[in-house]
Amino acid sequence: MRTLLIHNAHTIATQNDTLGELRHASIFIRGNRIEYVGPATDVPPEALQADEVIDARHHLVTPGLVNTHHHMYQSLTRAIPEVQNAELFGWLRGLYPLWAGLTPEMVQVSTQIAMAELLMSGCTTSSDHLYIYPNGVRLDDSIEAAAEIGMRFVATRGGMSVGQSQGGLPPDRVVEKEDFILQESQRLIAQFHDASFGSMLNVALAPCSPFSVSRDLMRETALLARSFKGQGVRLHTHLAENDHDLAYSREKFGCTPTQYAQDLGWLGPDVWHAHCVKLDDEGISLFAASRTGVAHCPCSNMRLASGIAPIRKMLNAGVPVGLGVDGSASNDAAHMVNEARQALLLARVGRAMQPPEERTLPNGERKTFFGCDLGPAEMTARDVLKVATCGGAQVLGRSDIGHLAVGMCADLVLFDLNTLGFAGGAVHDPVGSLLLCASPQADTTIVNGKVVVRKGHLETVDLGPLMERHNKLALQLVKNAI
Repeated sequence: MRTLLIHNAHTIATQNDTLGELRHASIFIRGNRIEYVGPATDVPPEALQADEVIDARHHLVTPGLVNTHHHMYQSLTRAIPEVQNAELFGWLRGLYPLWAGLTPEMVQVSTQIAMAELLMSGCTTSSDHLYIYPNGVRLDDSIEAAAEIGMRFVATRGGMSVGQSQGGLPPDRVVEKEDFILQESQRLIAQFHDASFGSMLNVALAPCSPFSVSRDLMRETALLARSFKGQGVRLHTHLAENDHDLAYSREKFGCTPTQYAQDLGWLGPDVWHAHCVKLDDEGISLFAASRTGVAHCPCSNMRLASGIAPIRKMLNAGVPVGLGVDGSASNDAAHMVNEARQALLLARVGRAMQPPEERTLPNGERKTFFGCDLGPAEMTARDVLKVATCGGAQVLGRSDIGHLAVGMCADLVLFDLNTLGFAGGAVHDPVGSLLLCASPQADTTIVNGKVVVRKGHLETVDLGPLMERHNKLALQLVKNAI
């Protein structure tokens, strides 16, 4: 098996509680597994004869970042003028007619554009929520694109079955029959889902949202996923994203979104929900007790004015939380370090806006905290890096990624500290400066032991022609909808 040595790194932020942060350290990789993490002076002799040695003296090394929520096809509809200032429901109504024109080629190309952006910002594993299937589009199109570009992938088979004529949000022409959605879901799991350690491809089931599918489809999907016992087939959807989402749930179902999810079997350690901006205290308690995960999407929540998700409350309660860039048309980017930075800053602003709160100190004393008391400490740089790595891995049900240790999959990122964004910051705190000072591109991204980004350049696909093709398809998609 091919060997790789990341040698004498300035800093390795392992995100492993035992190893912590290491200085002047090395990582030795054989095949797709890590064989050594520790002081550069103690590397095994054979490591110095590795097939490839990367000099990391001026680099910060982290685990590969993990993206827990995306709609990659939306890369084709970034910054559409008509919806730049819309909230969620208006934004969706404006874009559904465009997305109705998607083709298999468009899905393949936009998936690779989204993945290229993720990989070049240090993300090595991503989920994608594809829930619209017009004109012969299949989830297979995304899966093929991911295999070519070299990203670890959680492909989710979404779907919409309740159109406007039945009280749903999407136009009738973009919904599918529920029997077909379930049949396709079963086919995809049987054909593609790999539950083994180090798997490059998982399939999850993901009806789009409470306002676009029926209760029956939600229940049947949960039963189908769990019928694959021991295979780790997970469940995903949008939940409690904004006030309109909350109002829809109360009007149509007579309950909160969390109560709706609980009633349908959509709470549990095999489930993660996107956004959860409007999750109340009861909801947080139910998520924590059931170990239900959350994909926190700060940039999208800000862009659509959905609100500030109570992430610190979730983390304190024990809710698994990861980061998601969400759809490229509601972000409008897929830069994972920038997403982490926004999560850091938004949590601090959110704390400053909170009413007074009674807390029990470690010594048992009760004290009233005001928003400003914990503003800057509400989310630290190291907190958010943990969410972007270990947290994402937990949310996606992966025990083989998310931190750096012997035996783990070799997914890691090198950031060059001798670049402009780190100047004056990395000399004091390389890890803190990654989140506070810069939104850097990755110098080197390694997925499953293979270098996918080298010196800031994507190795697996030719990005220039891909972007040109993507832009032509983006214009074609809009033109065909007029």
